[in-house]
Amino acid sequence: MQKNLTEGSVFRILVRFSLPYLLSCFLQTFYGMADLFVTGQFNGADTISAVSIGSQLMHMLTVVIVGLAMGSTVALSKAVGGKKDRHGARVVGNTASLFLLASLVFTAVLMAAVNGIIAVVATPAEAVEQTRHYLLICFAGIPFITAYNIISCVFRGMGDSKSPMYFVAVAGVLNVLLDFLFIGPMHMGAAGAAAATVISQTISVFTALYVLRKKDFGLTIKKEDFRFHKPVMGEILKVGLPIACQDGLIQVSFLVITAIANQRGVVVAASVGIVEKIITFLFLVPSAMLSSISAIAAQNIGAGKYERADKTLGYGVAIGISFGLAAAVICQFTAEVILGLFTDSPDVVLMGSQYLRSYVFDCGLAGVHFCFSGYFCAYGRSGISFVHNLTSILLIRIPGAYLASVFFPDTLLPMGMAPPLGSALSALICVGVFAWYRSGGRSFITGK
Repeated sequence: MQKNLTEGSVFRILVRFSLPYLLSCFLQTFYGMADLFVTGQFNGADTISAVSIGSQLMHMLTVVIVGLAMGSTVALSKAVGGKKDRHGARVVGNTASLFLLASLVFTAVLMAAVNGIIAVVATPAEAVEQTRHYLLICFAGIPFITAYNIISCVFRGMGDSKSPMYFVAVAGVLNVLLDFLFIGPMHMGAAGAAAATVISQTISVFTALYVLRKKDFGLTIKKEDFRFHKPVMGEILKVGLPIACQDGLIQVSFLVITAIANQRGVVVAASVGIVEKIITFLFLVPSAMLSSISAIAAQNIGAGKYERADKTLGYGVAIGISFGLAAAVICQFTAEVILGLFTDSPDVVLMGSQYLRSYVFDCGLAGVHFCFSGYFCAYGRSGISFVHNLTSILLIRIPGAYLASVFFPDTLLPMGMAPPLGSALSALICVGVFAWYRSGGRSFITGK
């Protein structure tokens, strides 16, 4: 199952690795998109708002899990690149133990705190009950959501980005079918959307476990590998914790922006919720670049081929910027059409299209700092990513959204400018740090 990413064309390897990952993320994001689409066909703004808020909260949890798992992917990639199979087996075992414990803790804490969470995000009164139902069902499914993402991170750490795509494809088809059944004829509303997602994720996990048993894993995992090993845990957490905190903070900023929007009424809440889903979809390309660069660069760093890691970063930035520009141009001309796919409410389409036209510029700018974040992670310098994201959130994203809502209460266009301006600051910090290291001849490994 191990795949060598240290030889051949860097560009071709990046494309071949990132495309299956991108399709996997697309299908996983499709869960939320399908939930929202089907909900909009059978329900009003209150249910749309409940599903959008609930799925955004679940997306926040998922990206934190994926961020933490990045530490495992990088550690495993370095082990594969350096041909250290015994160390790789320990990484896999420690990852399984760590995330089993984390998923149980997350489930217990979040189910106990569900009412407080609903209040914190200022959920509109009309949507409170359905949001509660959605979250309780999804929180109960956290162990399966965690298991899928951990199994996927192991495959990618071994250089295999195709298998996770097949797992989630099965679940994606099932999710759409269950959405139409639960939300349509069975009239389950937001609870139906949640049930479809959890059942689909569960099927995905069992599919992945079946394939995992049948494939030649390339590593011999022993019982003792599942015991916490301090050096291995340190290696995983050194990269994973800053990324998890970074991604969590980004999602918190989204929730704060959502809370600001929710206070302006259910129409604005629904508009912002739909656009957040669209942006989440568009962000799949920057996210794919981040994860692909981290895995490919880490394997090359493990093999001592540092120039290939640099080339991987360069190609990733070029792809991210190109995609961002194309998305921005398309959305300027088709915003109303895109919003109209999710709702037939003229007010929601109007407000949502304003928000989308400005927010979409975040895709290209995020494409830059996401690529650098993946590169920094590969070198074990994920703290840099945490710092630049925290800076942009505190200085621009949250205060910018709040001030826009105060001074421009009749439009969402200015509010949509806060995220891209925040990403612009992050990109500048990343480029500056990279240039500082290079200008002084410093090494990302030693810092000297």
